[in-house]
Amino acid sequence: MQYFSFFSVNLNVMQWTDRIRQVKIILVIAAILIAVASLVASQILTHDLAQQERTRMEVWADAMRALSQADENTDLTLVLKVLNENNTIPVVVLDSEGNVTDFRNVKIDAKTYEDSLHVVSAMAMRMKVNKQNIKIKLSDTAKDYIEVCYDDSLMLKRLALYPYVQLGVVMLFVVVAIFALLTSKRAEQNKVWVGLSKETAHQLGTPISSLMAWTTILKETYPDDDLLPEMDKDVKRLQLIAERFSKIGSLPEPVPASLNEVLDHVIDYMDKRTSKKILMVKEFPEGDIILKMNPSLFEWVIENLCKNAVDAMGGEAGRITLHVEETPERAIIEVSDTGKGIKKKDIRNVFRPGFTTKSRGWGLGLSLAKRIVEEYHRGRIYVKSSEVGKGTTFRIELKKPKE
Repeated sequence: MQYFSFFSVNLNVMQWTDRIRQVKIILVIAAILIAVASLVASQILTHDLAQQERTRMEVWADAMRALSQADENTDLTLVLKVLNENNTIPVVVLDSEGNVTDFRNVKIDAKTYEDSLHVVSAMAMRMKVNKQNIKIKLSDTAKDYIEVCYDDSLMLKRLALYPYVQLGVVMLFVVVAIFALLTSKRAEQNKVWVGLSKETAHQLGTPISSLMAWTTILKETYPDDDLLPEMDKDVKRLQLIAERFSKIGSLPEPVPASLNEVLDHVIDYMDKRTSKKILMVKEFPEGDIILKMNPSLFEWVIENLCKNAVDAMGGEAGRITLHVEETPERAIIEVSDTGKGIKKKDIRNVFRPGFTTKSRGWGLGLSLAKRIVEEYHRGRIYVKSSEVGKGTTFRIELKKPKE
């Protein structure tokens, strides 16, 4: 009852962490929506300011017309005031021939006057292409006009750029938030699985000790019984399982070990506990492969893959192949079966904690196997290939120790 109480608590913890994750996702989505709304609002504001600048330039152009048509009796006070008040919007005035007659608020780096006119004329052409120009008729003659070309003010340019900078900052925040979300989720899940594993090992300790005592008594009472050695093997097996669970969450020191021997132990164990209809095939290189590993935990990984392969065959005849090869840098182990295979949509989820296609099972085996391979042995495990109705191949890559 204590074990199931612990598991119930852990399920509650997982549900709570899922709710927290949902809240974080909602906050990230809200941040994105706020950024988009801000971008739209900034675009509207920029458009309105651009229209205002257009209106100001139309007034400025009217002032230029009034100045060009003024005589000695005209009061130019208001006209000059309008013209001089423009100290932010770049303006280039062209005559009917397209020659520059005046410009203001234009920054140029040209050293000579001729170069300056060339630069300003090029700017005016660009303004005309952007349709930022106003033609002013000086008389009823169609050819008698000047053209006022203008550019966006510095403030308007900065305002137009600001929402994209803001969006970039928000997107950076979102990326960091998503990364933190995934990291925290993984850390929370790891705590749950580590706690569950250690509690499992603790709960198994008492009945295993009791079984060891009973087998000792039975050996003394029935010394010639042929079943007692097999019972003793099963008790030792339980001890090994409890030891494996107790190591989850810690970082066991890897030691040089024979990969061939580890895989042979798994084959011997599986051969005695699987149907005779399932053939265990090993494809090992002639030489022994020595790797730094934790033999007990790595056996667990291979056992888990083999047990999944047996389940995938559903009691039908089949074959499980353990193929080993080595390169100068790494050792490669492939566990293949002729079972029902994995659907494409499920392949990327097979290592996710809690995912299972079985009617019974916790969905922890492959998740723990991945952790053992990647975190404890600095290796890699993945589904190399799978086809529904034909079988699956899992591949493990381990780095070889440097000599």
